[in-house]
Amino acid sequence: MHTYIKIFFAIVAVFSLAACTKLDEEKFGSLSPDTYYKGEKEALSSVVGVYGLLSQVSHIGDPWRVVELGTDEFVVPGRASGGWFDQSNMDIIQHVVNPANATTGRAWNNVFQEIGTANAILDALNKSPNKDNLKALIAETRALRAYGYFYAMDFWGNVPIVTVARVDPNNLPKNATRSDVFNFVVSEMLAASQDMPSVTTVNKSAYYPRFTREAIYAALAIAYLNAGVYTGTAKWDSAAIMCDKVIGVNAYALEKDLINNFNAGNKGKTTETISSFSIDPTKNAGGNQFILYTQNALDQLKYNLPFIPANGYSTTQEALDRYENTDNRKALIEYGPQFYLNGTPLKYPNGQQLTLIAVKDLISAEDNEGYKVLKYTPVGATWAGFNGNNDLVLVRYAEILLTKAEALFRTGKPGALELVNAVRARSNASPLSTLTIKNIEDERAREFLWEGQRRRDMIRFGSYFTSTWTFKTKQTEAYRAIYPIPAEQLTANPNLKQNPGY
Repeated sequence: MHTYIKIFFAIVAVFSLAACTKLDEEKFGSLSPDTYYKGEKEALSSVVGVYGLLSQVSHIGDPWRVVELGTDEFVVPGRASGGWFDQSNMDIIQHVVNPANATTGRAWNNVFQEIGTANAILDALNKSPNKDNLKALIAETRALRAYGYFYAMDFWGNVPIVTVARVDPNNLPKNATRSDVFNFVVSEMLAASQDMPSVTTVNKSAYYPRFTREAIYAALAIAYLNAGVYTGTAKWDSAAIMCDKVIGVNAYALEKDLINNFNAGNKGKTTETISSFSIDPTKNAGGNQFILYTQNALDQLKYNLPFIPANGYSTTQEALDRYENTDNRKALIEYGPQFYLNGTPLKYPNGQQLTLIAVKDLISAEDNEGYKVLKYTPVGATWAGFNGNNDLVLVRYAEILLTKAEALFRTGKPGALELVNAVRARSNASPLSTLTIKNIEDERAREFLWEGQRRRDMIRFGSYFTSTWTFKTKQTEAYRAIYPIPAEQLTANPNLKQNPGY
């Protein structure tokens, strides 16, 4: 896949499928399935585009922002200089989103672009005269589409299920229930997994970063973990079973250091990464922009960056306070007085040292307000403009361990404490002597900071509704567990119905 990722942007330019009412296939030049998909190489060159779109859904872009905004670990304040203020983001932070919210509207377009592109490619694959030789690739694309629907279900709940390349304009899709979407996601992933290779049967270096069967089992474990939220019926045992399918192949283990999963040398070389996205901005194959959006401008000097960071994304005092001082994960947050890598104080031109403090003013924050998360470290990264080459991580083995721990705990079965402590031990956090549901939630928050999981976790544990934190000062209504369907989608498709409460 390393070869095919290079043409990602060419594929995305071909398949521009935004709103759910525009899930139709644009022509791939003068090529047709009969003449184009003569073998796996040709077909894979298109499927890689779906991976690229899914990477935009799960990282950096608006879908990732609507996951993290509104949680107690992420804030994007407006700056006193006039930058970064966005009312749509403020509304998500304060849990007052309405159907006109621009950020959630763009997120819808991103998610359904991924789904629509997968539909178009599946249509072409299934029409290929070589269809019988493309079973694994068809399964892979079905899994990619199901992943897109997982995000759609998670964000908006009652979304239309569209599996065709072209939508009949006289018969526009209607909402499916959230339970129906859940069942579709699970059935598609289960079916896809049967025709996909196991991590034990592929050359990991050559195959990376494509989905394996175990990557889909991991996705199913996450879906089952949240089944009670999505359908009203918990499926803890199913989550544990899927975790065991991943654990049982003995192909994964925790990295010695958490940061190994996120540095620029993580490209298929870690024992912990189960699914990720290959990034190489020097070949126009995506770019990791966490450093651009996150870091303070002075970090250009600290890390010798070829650009000035924009000082946007920040984490909170609540997130920082979860860690013990001995916990190595705390070192991935920049807070307090800042220094160059050699220990020299990092100073403004006026000689004052940069000292990062918690965000105090959501509307007009000063330059030094906001702690920074450095999982995707710039140290050792290669840059093309402001794009780094750190691969983007989707699922790690640590998530499988903590998912199984929660499933065991909730069903009263033994073994949960040992799994949680195994994850803690990796980062030099002191072992827990007893386990509570709050321990499990907090451990997930510590381990998966800014990995796109906190909103989903907070909803499952209930803290999204009952807890308060900086800038979210009152309880949240239950209907806000899902976002409103964007107003522009309701206008474009009269068959869609708004989610309850909006």
